[in-house]
Amino acid sequence: MSNKPTLPPHYKFLPASSFSNTSLIPPLFPLVSNNSLINPNMAISGSLVRVNPTVTPMLKPSRLSPSARKKFCARASASSRDGDSKEGGKLMIKTEKEGWKIDFSGEKPPTPLLDTIDYPVHLKNLSTKDLEQLAAELRVEIVYTVAQIGGHLSASLGVIELAVALHHVFNTPEDRIIWDVGHQAYPHKILTGRRSKMHTIRKTSGLAGFPKRDESVYDAFGAGHSSTSISAGLGMAVGRDLLGKSNNVISVIGDGAMTAGQAYEAMNNAGFLDSNLIVVLNDNKQVSLPTATLDGPATPVGALSSALSKLQASPKFRQLREAAKSVTKQIGPQAHELAAKVDEYARGMVSATGATLFEELGLYYIGPVDGHNLEDLVTIFEKVKSTPAAGPVLIHIVTEKGKGYPPAEAAADKMHGVVKFDVKTGKQIKTKAPTLSYTQYFAESLIKEAEVDEKVVAIHAAMGGGTGLNYFQKRFPERCFDVGIAEQHAVTFAAGLATEGLKPFCAIYSSFLQRGYDQVVHDVDLQKIPVRFAMDRAGLVGADGPTHCGAFDITYMACLPNMVVMAPSDEAELMHIVATAATIDDRPSCFRFPRGNGIGAVLPPNNKGTPIEIGKGRILIEGTRVAILGYGSIVQQCLGAAGMLKSHNITTTVADARFCKPLDADLIKRLAKEHEVLITVEEGSVGGFGSHVAHFLCLTGLLDGPLKLRSMVLPDKYIDHGAPQDQIEEAGLTSRHICSTVLSLLGMPKEALKIK
Repeated sequence: MSNKPTLPPHYKFLPASSFSNTSLIPPLFPLVSNNSLINPNMAISGSLVRVNPTVTPMLKPSRLSPSARKKFCARASASSRDGDSKEGGKLMIKTEKEGWKIDFSGEKPPTPLLDTIDYPVHLKNLSTKDLEQLAAELRVEIVYTVAQIGGHLSASLGVIELAVALHHVFNTPEDRIIWDVGHQAYPHKILTGRRSKMHTIRKTSGLAGFPKRDESVYDAFGAGHSSTSISAGLGMAVGRDLLGKSNNVISVIGDGAMTAGQAYEAMNNAGFLDSNLIVVLNDNKQVSLPTATLDGPATPVGALSSALSKLQASPKFRQLREAAKSVTKQIGPQAHELAAKVDEYARGMVSATGATLFEELGLYYIGPVDGHNLEDLVTIFEKVKSTPAAGPVLIHIVTEKGKGYPPAEAAADKMHGVVKFDVKTGKQIKTKAPTLSYTQYFAESLIKEAEVDEKVVAIHAAMGGGTGLNYFQKRFPERCFDVGIAEQHAVTFAAGLATEGLKPFCAIYSSFLQRGYDQVVHDVDLQKIPVRFAMDRAGLVGADGPTHCGAFDITYMACLPNMVVMAPSDEAELMHIVATAATIDDRPSCFRFPRGNGIGAVLPPNNKGTPIEIGKGRILIEGTRVAILGYGSIVQQCLGAAGMLKSHNITTTVADARFCKPLDADLIKRLAKEHEVLITVEEGSVGGFGSHVAHFLCLTGLLDGPLKLRSMVLPDKYIDHGAPQDQIEEAGLTSRHICSTVLSLLGMPKEALKIK
């Protein structure tokens, strides 16, 4: 018979051997007797210790380095009396009745508590007061860091308390947290070992602006687009169940991302599968980005009700409710319906339409909850975490973008995406560019088309600022439609408008249009409906990286039988192509243009373009031996290469294709017949413009002779975020690379190697 004493729940006996090495003692591990801390120097023959079920498995006894032990000691004395941070006698971060107050008027305040946090395990034993101080210091860290480098500011400020609570309660990386959309993940990155690298975010070889699986084990899933977290989380939850594991899966999704159909498809499936999954709905009342209109955020599209409802997250109540549902299902549908109605009354949610919606989809609804109240967040997460067989649960939290930084709270755009700025005033330090962005030139030309044609309308998917349609909306508010983050709907909605005789311009980023591709094929191209697709962010996009890189649109649009596919070489050509698209009424059309500013081309009078003949390119420079045929803005690199080749006494013909479909057959035949070398260049993937040209030359027999043909495209890989010049260098599409390719084909390899 065992001599071990009978233990109360949550206690276990640790023999003396467990403590033979005092360095194995977990930090801040409580004793049963008086909740005091274990003294590493005391002799222990055997002790009763309380096992806290919420303590992370990562706190299992393990050897602590001297520096780690010093860190845990430092935490206890990190903050000065009452948790206030001082610098030179001046109070920089202080507690007030309504919360923590941060002084942003001077140098960066000290962050003594944050300085002791390297990984989520270091949050486990912090009190609520400590967590609140940590949140304030995180706010300081993010504001002062982003002020120096630019980036996504307000979304991250809005989820600081949420990030702190999640990492305090859950045991990452074993527990999975998915951030959707990923630009709110700055606090998560800081708390998961990347604070020292935050100054490199969105820079070449630096941290990514979004969660990235190969950057950290704590990034469970990449989410640079939107609305994918519940689907991914459900897959992880089901995979966990099949493997017999018990970790938690948490999908954090914004109310904007919740407008996409995929989110509802996932919730519907989650309700059916009934796997344990926690969905945190971050409702900041901004379904569109805050730049949706020039006057600030647009009215939310399908935003959830913010009416308060009675919070019930009691495990006993949940278990009782599940038992009642099981019994009433056996008795019959009428009893089940009655029990469900009683359940709604019990939770005080009869009038909460949001609760009813999610419950109908099969998710247990909790909320709305103040997303900046750490005590409430921690309590709810702990209760949900400890509930057995919870099934899918949705926790609806209400937050404010830019929270805690007055300039962001006051700004119309909430300082969503910023360049460097002055912390004291929030004023951004924007360098005056000699030209506007391609996006603005597109908006200006579309406005001019709408002024002379009342049938011109515009559609975007929660990206008024990103697509420039906030300018169009200001001028024609009744003819501009923000459909939310719903690209599939945007495409088919535009098709419906076109069937009624209107002229819809559907402005969607190149990479985002991928989300609505079946609609482009089936609902538009197959039926020859004249929708006009304006694909911004075509090609490499610098700091936004591969999630936003428009690498594939030439390939996926030019393969469609009825699509007219165009690309301008500069801002003036963009205006002409917008005018051209407005005249195409018998089939769909699309055009791509890059991120960044124009080159300073001479604009047409009054910014009103002139339609171009369909399928006709143009020659920019006449040469003899070599022809370079560029498609889109990469033509500027082609012109640069021609200048470099001139120093080698090689005269080059440079042509602007303008159209990938239909191709300018006469122009291509002429270039092939009159030159030794023909190079096609595009800022897109293999299978695009160059492939169409090569196929045409094969069919016409022009490759049967002496012509040397080469296609220069983006490499067959995803190019990481970085400076635009670094990216184009990595892609091998600079003027230097084009020049070297020509010299190699002309038998001048040594000269090619010397090109700088």
